[in-house]
Amino acid sequence: MRENTLRKKLAAGQPIINGWLAIPSSYSTEVMGHQGFDSVTVDLQHGMINLDTALPMFQALSTTSTIPLARVPWNEPSQIMKLLDSGAYGIICPMISTVDDAANFVSSCRYPPRGQRSFGPARAMLYGGADYYSGADREIMTFGMIETQAGLDNLEKILAIEGLDGIYIGPNDLALALGSQPKSESDDPVVVQAIAHICERAKAHGKVAGIFCSGGEAAARRVKEGFQMVTPGNEAALLSTAAKAAIAAIRGVAPTGSSSNGY
Repeated sequence: MRENTLRKKLAAGQPIINGWLAIPSSYSTEVMGHQGFDSVTVDLQHGMINLDTALPMFQALSTTSTIPLARVPWNEPSQIMKLLDSGAYGIICPMISTVDDAANFVSSCRYPPRGQRSFGPARAMLYGGADYYSGADREIMTFGMIETQAGLDNLEKILAIEGLDGIYIGPNDLALALGSQPKSESDDPVVVQAIAHICERAKAHGKVAGIFCSGGEAAARRVKEGFQMVTPGNEAALLSTAAKAAIAAIRGVAPTGSSSNGY
């Protein structure tokens, strides 16, 4: 089976730089895949993407060495399995708030007897190889999003779930859950402490600590803080930022406005 190179990078102590896609376009997906990201996530939760448009996006990523990931709209087994069968090599699942949430999520990503994933890898065999079944449970990665108060309260038990590879923080929903305003780089001490706590506990359990960031500089800071997987914004934000900078340069003024699109 095709190797999931993210596992090798993590074993070598190297951070994962993760791209993020919100625009339903195979062309922009291919462009992003060629920029040097270790992985690229197709976002079916808040991106303008559905299952029909996700498939050609995975195919576009296949022209590169980038590992294809997907964020599902919800912790729903059939959607998770469909994306894995389409060739996703990892799933980011939102709103993991309880032990049962985490266990059910992981189960949807693993074949029996370890889980409940139904067999029918379809395109996944074209991408992963004819021996996909024998290696899928080893190579496919699972990331549960901690973004609620309940998730924080149950963090230790969630992190103890076998087969959960990592935690991915949604900073905006986490801020909302803690009574703060949505903001990718929150300065609210309660949110700041919660993010630091999640990172520390994930690493203590041997799990990957990941987070969505407002840009490259913010992502670099998160790596220094100990995060092993960082996303420097999505392609819509990067496009917006580059366009504003180009216009500002022509007009001889400073760029205005924010385009973080934090999730």
